[in-house]
Amino acid sequence: MNKTMNPDFLEIIRYATKAPSGHNTQPWRFSLAENTISIRPNFEVALPVVDGDNRELYISLGCATENQLIAAAHFGYEAHIVQCDTAEIKIELTKSNQVVKDNLFHQIERRQTNRSVYSSKKIGNEQLEKLQSISPSENLKIYFAEIGSPLADTLSQYIAKGNEIQMSDKAFREELLSWMRFNGRQVKATCNGLSYKVFGNPALPDVIAKLIVRQFLKPNTQNKGDRKKIAFSSHLVLFTTKHNIVKEWIDLGRLLQRFCLTVTELGIASAYCNQPCEVVSLANELQKTLPINGEYPTLLLRIGYADPTPYSPRKKIEEVIE
Repeated sequence: MNKTMNPDFLEIIRYATKAPSGHNTQPWRFSLAENTISIRPNFEVALPVVDGDNRELYISLGCATENQLIAAAHFGYEAHIVQCDTAEIKIELTKSNQVVKDNLFHQIERRQTNRSVYSSKKIGNEQLEKLQSISPSENLKIYFAEIGSPLADTLSQYIAKGNEIQMSDKAFREELLSWMRFNGRQVKATCNGLSYKVFGNPALPDVIAKLIVRQFLKPNTQNKGDRKKIAFSSHLVLFTTKHNIVKEWIDLGRLLQRFCLTVTELGIASAYCNQPCEVVSLANELQKTLPINGEYPTLLLRIGYADPTPYSPRKKIEEVIE
């Protein structure tokens, strides 16, 4: 890594890498010029089974972009996206004394995907209204479904259908296993993937852990756990896109990141329930049957209250800069 690189830019990139990604693959590469930072997709860590069209990969790039814009303002830079396509998201930064800082900056390092069982406490109207006020664009929408409502029941049924399809697919199970890190040695060696700590599991040797985990990667087992997690959540939150295209995926990532930083600020936990969005046949059914104006169901979260859990690891900055 070039020692003459702007230290502010390096810090901005560090905050960008705090974004979420499928299986914690961290599918981004960064490059710096005199006044720009570019984010490019790293297809070497793509997930061809669960994310065959790279939708979730581009959503992750959008999340990282939003973190970068928020961090740039914190360090005193006006930041503008000057290129946004399948190859690259380029952001131009200009030092300025007139920059308005975003309070969400302080939530970037606190945000996490909390996969635990929540407390069953309902989110209050005031907090819910704040989340509902996060303004999507014309092509992006957010739908809230309180647990127990008809919409939440329908989404829960499709989550179960997604588990039945995915957990019956050997390729899906093997891809998931390949990103699981079962002990500290694996976590330290890779600095990515799904650490045993985030699931509350003990550290085990790789071979033994895989034998045990394979016994749990079954539709009935997954659905039993998910039914409990959904029941103890407050709401399901569905994000939709109008055309299901890359530009919208990136924009959705930016919106998602602001949403997740806001729930963090409010002391609310969140985790992904993307199964019905990942299985194309189920997503197509939901598009036709849900009251979402024909939009495409692109991302699904559950939200509620829970104690913090361990954080997923991140690669060192020098490993993600080209």
